[in-house]
Amino acid sequence: MDPGLAQRFYEYSAWRANLASRISAYRKWLNENQLSDAQIEMRLDQLLARLQEDKLTIAFVAEFSRGKSELINALFFADYGKRLLPSAAGRTTMCPTELLWDSKQPPRIQLLPIETRAVHAATGEFKRFPDEWVTIELDLQNTAAMSGAFQRVRDTKRVPAEQAQLYGLQDHQSAADSDGMVEIPCWRYAIINFPHPLLAQGVVILDTPGLNAIGTEPELTLNLLPNAHAALFLLACDTGVTESDADVWRRHLAVTPNRHASRLVVLNKIDALWDGLRTEEEIADEINSQRVETALTLGLPPERVIAASAQKGLLAKINGDDALLARSGLLDVERKLADELIPGKQHIVREAARSDLDELLAGTRSILHSRLHNVYEQLEELRQLRGRNLGVVEGMMSKVRNEKEAFEKGLQRFVALRRVFAQQTDALFTSLGMDAVAEEGRRTLNEMRAKMFTPGLRTAMANYFDTMRGKLGHADERIVDIYRMMDAMYKKFSAEHGLRLDAPPADFSMLRYHKEFDRLERNFRTHFDTALTMLTHEKLTLMQKFFETLASQVRRVYEFANRDVDAWLRAILAPMETQVHERQLQLRQRLESIKRIHRATDQLEVRVAELEQMELELNSQLEGLAYIAADMTRVLDLQELPLAAAA
Repeated sequence: MDPGLAQRFYEYSAWRANLASRISAYRKWLNENQLSDAQIEMRLDQLLARLQEDKLTIAFVAEFSRGKSELINALFFADYGKRLLPSAAGRTTMCPTELLWDSKQPPRIQLLPIETRAVHAATGEFKRFPDEWVTIELDLQNTAAMSGAFQRVRDTKRVPAEQAQLYGLQDHQSAADSDGMVEIPCWRYAIINFPHPLLAQGVVILDTPGLNAIGTEPELTLNLLPNAHAALFLLACDTGVTESDADVWRRHLAVTPNRHASRLVVLNKIDALWDGLRTEEEIADEINSQRVETALTLGLPPERVIAASAQKGLLAKINGDDALLARSGLLDVERKLADELIPGKQHIVREAARSDLDELLAGTRSILHSRLHNVYEQLEELRQLRGRNLGVVEGMMSKVRNEKEAFEKGLQRFVALRRVFAQQTDALFTSLGMDAVAEEGRRTLNEMRAKMFTPGLRTAMANYFDTMRGKLGHADERIVDIYRMMDAMYKKFSAEHGLRLDAPPADFSMLRYHKEFDRLERNFRTHFDTALTMLTHEKLTLMQKFFETLASQVRRVYEFANRDVDAWLRAILAPMETQVHERQLQLRQRLESIKRIHRATDQLEVRVAELEQMELELNSQLEGLAYIAADMTRVLDLQELPLAAAA
């Protein structure tokens, strides 16, 4: 693998580790200075977990015989000296294959039998049930045995045509022999857990079969391909953009211009032009012409199309042939990935972490300023008592007692606010209720099974989308109400009781979930409307499978919405709870301090000295927090992290 691409992956991983170490240091500092609480600990846990579990998915998509598996071998597995993924003429990747590394699991291949397509469940659902998969352990010391195990991904078998229809594999009917038997893949999905250095850094490779297999596996269409951080679409230089290639692109990969950076087209097999009859200049002109024509056909800028020979690139790496490697164009593919994919992913992770950390740091800063303000108040009061008589001390004690009583009366409003907040929260989670989401999916699926004609199916689907979108709309309204209520209470408590409260954390937006829901609906309707042009029993079965996957993805959207809304609700209430607790503690301490002075006037100077020491410590803590914030910002803003620095 080109050192540039490998190094960028390692730098990105080192940057994440560096950021995680700063967050852990911040957590330790909070605990040492008694500035943490359960809410802060939970948010830091979530932030660290996201950094640790961060994945970067690269999908390789093509019709059959475009050299997709060969390109994966050349990019990631050339160091093993041979092909690991099966790569030969004809169909090699018979089922979607996911390559990753989970250190908690042994090196192995997991294969989901094709028979699971007869069960009403999406592929993702089966990941929760290991017993449903066929497992092949990998011997990392035996490259030949590993290569043989990888060959199992391409297993096929012959079954009656009716059985293929049951699995939604209608395209296989045309290949039925005289006995009515057809060849189908043995496996529905494959997961390869392999300790490759880049996979260990969080890279996930998705190897997909051709158009027919993509079109019959809803998980690919509705989830895996749309959510991949980058998709490499392979074409063959000797065939150009065929009708089936264009169909794959149009149905599954075409995006708006602002997302072109997530798509890269590789015009493979350029070695077919190395016929010895043309000059290098003529070959370069022909390749450039094909690149421009391909870009025009697919609606991409020409720089998004790269010409390469995966086979020659793999051969060059295995043999250490630098000249052939340069001519193969493989280095251009690696540079494009290094220069665009990694920085784009880093930007997403950086901005999400920055948002969370800014809120946490602002909360810590607010607590320290509140404590410092209280110390200033006490010092001013006590310094005024120097040389005063007992009556003045009693007057001061009475004043603080009155403040404490007034604040405790104000707490009644806070308790009432908590009750209203709880009611609003319950109403919000009712709109996002997972049981209701699952029940709506089951109801719609049953209705689809009962409707054999186009109008009834359209009505069932329209009702489903309207209902689910309505739930998100109701959640939007509740969130706005909660934010307005909390904003008013922040201002009221700040004005009446001197709490140091800024505006509540930013108004939570459901826009991302609306957009994801719209994407799912758009993708489903594309396939749904295509199937309805000529409704058959087989297409109805396939449509139902697509809906099952759609419903599974909608549940996933709602699960994320529930999780994020819950975190926002905690974050919006936590600053007020913290400040109320701080104010109670400060008033109690002030009253006790003046009581002690009332009992023994010689305690006055002792208490002043204590407060002056607290003032020094709080200012020191603010300086420490400023250093932590600046250091965090420096790490967040790093575009690259040299490996030596990471070590």
